[in-house]
Amino acid sequence: MTALLHTVGPAPVDHVCPVPHASGAVAAVRGRLRTVFAEWGLSPDVTMDALVVVSELLTNALVHALPPATLRLSWVRVDERRALRVEVTDAGPSLPADGGTSPDPDEHGRGIAIVTALSARCGIRIHPGGITRWADLHAA
Repeated sequence: MTALLHTVGPAPVDHVCPVPHASGAVAAVRGRLRTVFAEWGLSPDVTMDALVVVSELLTNALVHALPPATLRLSWVRVDERRALRVEVTDAGPSLPADGGTSPDPDEHGRGIAIVTALSARCGIRIHPGGITRWADLHAA
């Protein structure tokens, strides 16, 4: 992971991380982000919510989309409050490995509902490079 821009005070702080399509990638990113969030002074509650959101968005990209996947963290304003934006960009949907059957709904499909519940707002941007799923979490 590389910090592209790190400033003190109200200026945005960006953190960008390419994520390999490999087992253990989500856990490794979560471990690194614990350090980043501590350096940024995020409260424990916001840290936990952000780690869950990152996990859900990254897992979605790694399971359902083509590589590459990239995580970006930045600061935005939501309802006049400072918020942490979590963005995961991937190359778009992949075809199911078995030729078209849907995943078992008991095992998959709750990630976006979890992201929606934990975030102040969230959404999807479709662009020529793929798809970006994002969520904004109010910072304490």
